[in-house]
Amino acid sequence: MATNGKSNGHDATQATNWSTGARWAGITRPYTPQDVERLRGSLHIEHTLARQGAERLWDLLHSESYVPALGAMTGNQAVQQVKAGLKAIYVSGWQVAADANDAGQMYPDQSLYPADSVPNLCRRLNQALMRADQVHHAEGQNDVHWFAPLVADAEAGFGGNLNAFELMKAMIEAGAACVHFEDQLSSAKKCGHLGGKVLVPTMEAIQKLVAARLAADVMGVPTLIMARTDADSAHLLTSDVDPRDREFLTGERTPEGFFCIRGGIDSAIARAISYAPYADLIWCETSHPDLGEARRFAEAVHAKFPGKMLAYNCSPSFNWRKKLDDATIASFQTELAAMGYKFQFITLAGFHALNLSMFELARNYKVSGMAAYSRLQEEEFASEKDHGYEAVKHQRFVGTGYFDAVTQVISSGNSSVTALAGSTETEQFAPAKPATPVVMFPLHGAEPGPEELLLPSGD
Repeated sequence: MATNGKSNGHDATQATNWSTGARWAGITRPYTPQDVERLRGSLHIEHTLARQGAERLWDLLHSESYVPALGAMTGNQAVQQVKAGLKAIYVSGWQVAADANDAGQMYPDQSLYPADSVPNLCRRLNQALMRADQVHHAEGQNDVHWFAPLVADAEAGFGGNLNAFELMKAMIEAGAACVHFEDQLSSAKKCGHLGGKVLVPTMEAIQKLVAARLAADVMGVPTLIMARTDADSAHLLTSDVDPRDREFLTGERTPEGFFCIRGGIDSAIARAISYAPYADLIWCETSHPDLGEARRFAEAVHAKFPGKMLAYNCSPSFNWRKKLDDATIASFQTELAAMGYKFQFITLAGFHALNLSMFELARNYKVSGMAAYSRLQEEEFASEKDHGYEAVKHQRFVGTGYFDAVTQVISSGNSSVTALAGSTETEQFAPAKPATPVVMFPLHGAEPGPEELLLPSGD
């Protein structure tokens, strides 16, 4: 941290780290450490969640055969994913558009929602994970690493380079570990599985990646950057200014003035190779699950940039059983991992899981009333017993016991208004056999009163 105006936040090791640190091998920055120092300001603000998330994700990508993730659209979904054993979480702009945006609207994936919506969802997910960590830590349980890295969707940056710069900063402030930007025109952005996509010139997409990297450097966080190309299925381009794009021009123009281009895997490969020096991972959005196409893309990128990490969207937009047989589906991700696809994710998993589970409950409830809900509850009990599912005890799950502990500390252990003692949850959802209570926060060396015994062990 700077101590006077002269130092201006100077980090003498930064230039050395960029040139020799393994973390930055293969990464190009078309700016200098002095540029970062000038833009950083004199007071260093530490972004702990973003930093530890980025460092953990980097380690996972280099120690696991691949990192699988599901899209989460609520804090509880994020907690359930981590409890079930997943090590990273995907934060989808599509899901934000559909049902988790600051406008409170249901939108298609066309960048219609407020630009701070994904950072705000990242913050919400991290806060839920933080509460889960607090609850378990207070109970003496520390066997789960709750702060799973968040890989967040910045879409096409919601504007120009300055918009991308500010959006990246907001993602870091919200605790994102990795952020991806795509090469579509932000004002005409579409889901990768919709028609009408318009690409920006390759040089413009690179500048967005540079803007994101600069923002991370200014904030002093090693956030990962993922470059996504939609060139496989895009057929429009805003400008022919970049020579790298001209081989794909058809010579035609649209009524809006866009240039028509030939989409396809060759176009996607050309862009991926151009983006590789500026990104930590490369993602080619595809129209169908195809191992042959994935292999061709990976081999072409790795011929130019050996070891460059790749990402793959195992999309719910694909009809998996229609496209592939069961054996291929079962081995699909391990096959991808062998090609270098280190991050593999199901973008809309939260949307589909939420909708199907609620539809099935509502449909059954309409037919059989409370019997339907009782069946759901029995499934929860079974999952609790067999797999450690915890939301059956919903009061404890959301932190009632934790705040009882806070109450007791404030009142020196003399509170009569703690919430779990005497609750229906304690009465009806306690373990069948007696368990030794866990004493929380012994105060001043005194013997704990009954209010200090929050939960039976194993609850």
